[in-house]
Amino acid sequence: MLLNGSCHCGLVRFSVLSTHPVPFNLCYCSICRKTAGGGGYAINLGAEFDTLKVTGREHISVYQAWIPDAESGERKQSPGQRCFCNQCGSALWVWDPRWPELVHPFASAIDTDLPVAPERTHLMLGSKANWVPVNSGPQDKQFDGYPQESLADWHRRLGMASHEL
Repeated sequence: MLLNGSCHCGLVRFSVLSTHPVPFNLCYCSICRKTAGGGGYAINLGAEFDTLKVTGREHISVYQAWIPDAESGERKQSPGQRCFCNQCGSALWVWDPRWPELVHPFASAIDTDLPVAPERTHLMLGSKANWVPVNSGPQDKQFDGYPQESLADWHRRLGMASHEL
């Protein structure tokens, strides 16, 4: 599915092909919540990095979060690059060199109508802010950390990959 997206001020526009376009994965981690999640969580989609086309690239800045190392407790910089408009602050996508073929646009930046998720996954609830309610439906799944099921596996299981829609 071709996704078209933009920032709020319109200086950055992009398109990308996505086989995993359903906005089902709600992430409550502090990084997503503070950089892209006004409701206490952010929703990332899965797309193919080599299809990403951008206009207004000069208006993009990158944030790489500082996270505590599980073993040493020292903070280290994440290789994940969170791209945002340096004029209006809109969160656009995340790209991580550990998975260079993937890019994860924020559903909030997508202008294309997206499919409706029949169920959702609420992840990283262990770091959810106390003021954030979890509006979980009867089919929804909840995890304190990351689930074993990937974006691709979820889409395959429910027949919701873009080539199956």
